[in-house]
Amino acid sequence: MARRLRTAASAVLIALSCLLLPCGALAVWAAHDLTDTRRYVTTMAPLASDPAVRDAVAETVGDGILREAALGRSPLHPEVKPFVHDAVRSFTHTRAFSTAWDAGNEAAHQAVMAALRDDRADDVTVDLAPVVVGIKRQLAAERAPFADRIPVTHARVALLPAHELVTLRKGYHVLDVAAFWLPLSAVVLAAAGIALAACRRRALTATALGTALGGAFLGLAVLIGRHLTLADLPDHAHRPAAAAVYDALTATLRTASWLLLTLGLTAAAATWLAQRTRRRRTPPAPPPRQQPAQVRGDAVGS
Repeated sequence: MARRLRTAASAVLIALSCLLLPCGALAVWAAHDLTDTRRYVTTMAPLASDPAVRDAVAETVGDGILREAALGRSPLHPEVKPFVHDAVRSFTHTRAFSTAWDAGNEAAHQAVMAALRDDRADDVTVDLAPVVVGIKRQLAAERAPFADRIPVTHARVALLPAHELVTLRKGYHVLDVAAFWLPLSAVVLAAAGIALAACRRRALTATALGTALGGAFLGLAVLIGRHLTLADLPDHAHRPAAAAVYDALTATLRTASWLLLTLGLTAAAATWLAQRTRRRRTPPAPPPRQQPAQVRGDAVGS
């Protein structure tokens, strides 16, 4: 009876450990990988050369320039509009765009993180004026006749509305706590489950297979999140750019899922091979000796 209780308790502890492990990896990624400004900018930097991202930026910034010019005192001629988009698209292939891209991502990330860590209730915005300045300088260098008429205003682009900050702050604080306790709890529960098990080899194998299964579930969650994120976009033209951004941000998470899967399967295979090798090296036990039967009547015959 005690052996069954130990086996059941060990199974529960190991199952909880394998369930908390992918959740802990997700919490660590969200609390540390996404919230570090320098790491975020480094992750997003290669996207400045992605064609889908360039096209999305060119369309968005070009429309913004034309919209600001239309609201000004001297609106641009309609025939100039295609040249504006071409100039913006040409600007996305320059080194100045990479600099502006990094600066814009850094400013946006710092604004979001400052809002999450503070208690202010204002909208989170970012100023894209440096990008417009770079475009205007390039157009002036190319001697475009309308370059001096492009307005450079410090228009604040909204990133997060104020009514969403309360929920995001709560989620951020929960992730900050979970990023420490979930991985630690997973390790402690796994160690306790293996130590309590009646057969530790089986418990170790179950823990390894559960870790691999958790890694597979984590990778599946990343794929499902990608599908849902792209499906919710109202503009289908920006889906390639959004996919590139999503893949860049979740690269560490995908690596973690493959790492859990590989480590779990490797540990399970090593445990199985070790047990198989031990059985081969262990000599078979000798058969028990049979006691000779006593013949009744020996005393009589003697």
